[in-house]
Amino acid sequence: MRIDLFLWYSRIFKSRTIASNSCKKGHVKLNDKSIKPSYEVFIGSVFTVKKNQILNKYEILDLPTSRVGAKILDLYLKDITPISEKEKKETLLKIKNNFKFKGKPSKKERRDINDFLNE
Repeated sequence: MRIDLFLWYSRIFKSRTIASNSCKKGHVKLNDKSIKPSYEVFIGSVFTVKKNQILNKYEILDLPTSRVGAKILDLYLKDITPISEKEKKETLLKIKNNFKFKGKPSKKERRDINDFLNE
């Protein structure tokens, strides 16, 4: 099965186009090598997906025949993301929640955000 199709079937990406573009950009890797959207994956393959600055690692348990519901996703995919990446995700969520504004940020608030992100 093609990797872009598998990523879409397993609900890692919302559409097959996004999954394909992510492969082309090098955000999907198998054995630390970027792979094309047409790369064939098999049961037991371990791949990483960079999404929202987090490196998620997955193992393929089985190949679905169509798009899978969220409740039965565990039958086809095993999340083996390291704990350090999960902590990084929580930290990013906390930072994101600190920068909530009512409406559009003011000029000063925008500068503060830019200074924080560029550090």
